[in-house]
Amino acid sequence: MSRLCIYFKEESPVDRWFPGDRLFRPLLRRIIKGKSRRDGVDKTFINLCLGLDQLNVPYHINLPYAELHPHDHVAVFGRGKTCLEGFKRSIPIVAGVGLMDHPSNWPDLCQKYPIKTLLQPSRWAADIYRKAFTPTPIGLWATGIQTDLWRPQPEVEKDIDVLIYDKIRWGRDEHAEHPRASFMEELVRSRDLISHTIRYGDYTPEDYLSLLSRSRSMAFLCEHESQGLAYQEALSCDVPVFAWNHGSYLNPAYLQPSTPPIPATSVPYFDFRCGLTFQGLEDIEDTFDEFWGTLITSGYTPREYILENLSLERCAGEFLNFFNI
Repeated sequence: MSRLCIYFKEESPVDRWFPGDRLFRPLLRRIIKGKSRRDGVDKTFINLCLGLDQLNVPYHINLPYAELHPHDHVAVFGRGKTCLEGFKRSIPIVAGVGLMDHPSNWPDLCQKYPIKTLLQPSRWAADIYRKAFTPTPIGLWATGIQTDLWRPQPEVEKDIDVLIYDKIRWGRDEHAEHPRASFMEELVRSRDLISHTIRYGDYTPEDYLSLLSRSRSMAFLCEHESQGLAYQEALSCDVPVFAWNHGSYLNPAYLQPSTPPIPATSVPYFDFRCGLTFQGLEDIEDTFDEFWGTLITSGYTPREYILENLSLERCAGEFLNFFNI
């Protein structure tokens, strides 16, 4: 009988400064920065397992590769090239999101290993990988949201009109068209509204959930997202989102001056129920006024969108389709 075997492996640590420092760097980091936070790659694996649990689908985690059976269903998640070290079987692999930041980081992945399908969470990201890994199929799959955790809390007073989520990563000082958090704060203030700003990576999940429970809306400032779990968690809390959607891929590490524009989005899962987007500073004020006007009159229903499209059960079921289970 075929088993579902899921792997989540971190990239093997290496020495940086002197021999053996890899052994104590994690402890030192934890002392200085506190408990490590779960990022999108961690949540992808965790939320998949939670969804499979809700569907009552059995699975195995991190079995030794040598113990795999020829007809097992194998999926590998994690970070970096060492995730598949030691895999010397001919069993087809569904390779999960997060193994690399860009196809150029692991161009021979599908030559070295029997990759059946390479997963990407959104269409624009899938297009980038499809061009690089043809003829390997690129599967479109998003992880689910823990809607029982990220949920509205009507008993909490809404004392923040706009929670500003600042995840601008590149060119913060060079490009005048960037809708900086300070600009958004002034825009909100000029409408006699109250804002609160958080920066990506500078909060705990508990802090974020508490802030969402107090917020009537969120402004999401990010160049692009392959999935965008943070803004989707806000939507799951029934907090409408006003999002900067530049429309192009902007990571300077993978762009050359001659590179033609690559379509990308900051909100790959989004519709009219979720809120509004703006492209640049030239339309931010009018679009925000439209967003706020709708919010205080007819309103938005973002949680409805998440429950319909990104529940744990739905996304886990779509994952099983890659194995015809």
